[in-house]
Amino acid sequence: MATRDSGRVGFPWVVTARARGRVMRVSFYSPGDDTGVDGELIGELAGNPREMGRQLRAILEGLDWVCGPTAPGGQIRME
Repeated sequence: MATRDSGRVGFPWVVTARARGRVMRVSFYSPGDDTGVDGELIGELAGNPREMGRQLRAILEGLDWVCGPTAPGGQIRME
């Protein structure tokens, strides 16, 4: 699980990677979302552990975390 401060105390952005069979599904949660349920799917990881780490790093680096006035708490954009 990776978190990033949203600017609201106690409500971080959250990214999780959970095993689903032979792959890991990477999900995104907005501040205040319940992480006990499936979030917004932003990618899948497959392969050996080293390759999966590279894939996860690429997904996290590709996230553009933006806090704007139009979205409460901010918004996320994939590049």
